[in-house]
This record gives sequence, C-alpha cells and structure tokens, in this order.
Amino acid sequence: MPRYAMVIDLQRCVGCGACSIACRNENNVPDGIYWSNKITETVGTFPHVRYHYIPTLCNHCEYAPCVRGCPTKAMHKLENGLTMHDPSKCIGCKYCEFNCPYGVIYFNWESPHRFWRETTPVIQNGTASPKEMLAKVGSKATPYYNPEREATLPGTRPKGVVEKCTFCDHRVKKGELPYCVEACPASARVFGDIKDPNSQVSQLLGKFRPFRLREQLGTEPHVFYIRGYNPAQVAPSKGGV
Repeated sequence: MPRYAMVIDLQRCVGCGACSIACRNENNVPDGIYWSNKITETVGTFPHVRYHYIPTLCNHCEYAPCVRGCPTKAMHKLENGLTMHDPSKCIGCKYCEFNCPYGVIYFNWESPHRFWRETTPVIQNGTASPKEMLAKVGSKATPYYNPEREATLPGTRPKGVVEKCTFCDHRVKKGELPYCVEACPASARVFGDIKDPNSQVSQLLGKFRPFRLREQLGTEPHVFYIRGYNPAQVAPSKGGV
C-alpha cells in the first residue's frame, strides 16, 4: 500500500495562485473556504521589497489531531495515508477544526454557492440572474461545476459540516495527480509514494533538506517543503540577460 505525500519546491513557486484556482474548480469549493491557500511574507523595506509564498493545504498528517478529536469518526485515515472526511457522519461539532494546528479545516456556515441561487439580475434589464445562468449552462451549483468530485464525496458539501483538501482522492484512485499538481505552471509541486525509494518525492527528499510546518508538534505532516526562493542578484538590463 502506498503512502502518499507532496513536496513543494519553494524555489520554483512564484505565488501565482494557479493551485488555488484549480483546486476550487476541481472540488467545487465555495466562497470563504480554502482547500488550497498560501502564507504570504513581505521581506525588505520599501522600495526594495519582495514577497515569499508558502502554499498551504491539508498536511495529511501521520498522527492527525483532527482524526483523534472526531467523536463520530467522520474524519478518518485511509490505508494510503490520506486524511478523509465523511460529511454523512459529520455532526458539525468542529472538534477537528479546533484540533488542527494548521488552520486548514473549514466549517460550512451556509449552503454552498448561495450566489448562484439568486433570482435577481446583477444588472437589472442588462444581465441574466445567477439562477438563469445556471439553467442555461445546465449546471447543478456553479457554471464550472465538476461532477467527477462526486466519485468519493458529495459534489458540494452541505451547510453545517466541515471540509478540507483530500489530495484529490477521486483523481488519485484513477492513477491521476491531484489537480493542484497538474495545474502548477512552474512544476513546483510533486506528488507520489513516499515509501517508494524510486519515486520523485523520495528522490527530492533525499536530495534536499526538507522542512514541514509545525513539525515539532509530532503530527508527522506529509506535505514537505524544499529549498526557498532565492532571487537572482543580476543588475536590470534592457533586452539582455
């Protein structure tokens, strides 16, 4: 049985947000909830300022505090190491959210994608209403609704339950990469079996010294970060290198 992990190369990451956009589309994530996000750090003094980005998502910890704290076993581990959530068992107690030291579990306070059920046009006599737009494109929840998410989870999660990143388990089951990995234009994300010494994940962890977020807590996160952004010290030039 594989043990899946992700390596994020911070030297390659430019903070473009393609991972977050791809995640929202693939998993039908509603507004205000972020399966994929990033920590932004500002370094330097104006005007000599630059930004550092640390992408964040569920760490799929080996010893997941969210799983230990769930009274109904809605939050649970799969044999391949993925931390999953079953909305049908969730009672909305939010113990998992409070126990997560990474702040990557979100509670649905309202029905998802409420905007797209509005019957009032955005511009009166000028545009269709959001509900009319859905009807025209034949979608259930949003114009970009992805029905493939329904393979292992409800396509959209209901009000009163939590949700979080699943490493796109519905894609992994088919031998595909998580969509954030697929969509990264800089190839900053690598996903694979950490137990396989020949996997790219294992090779990168052997080549570079990785770090993990809050690893001193002993949760054994399976999202690893390597290198760091190192801007080239090259004088600006017009049309040169």
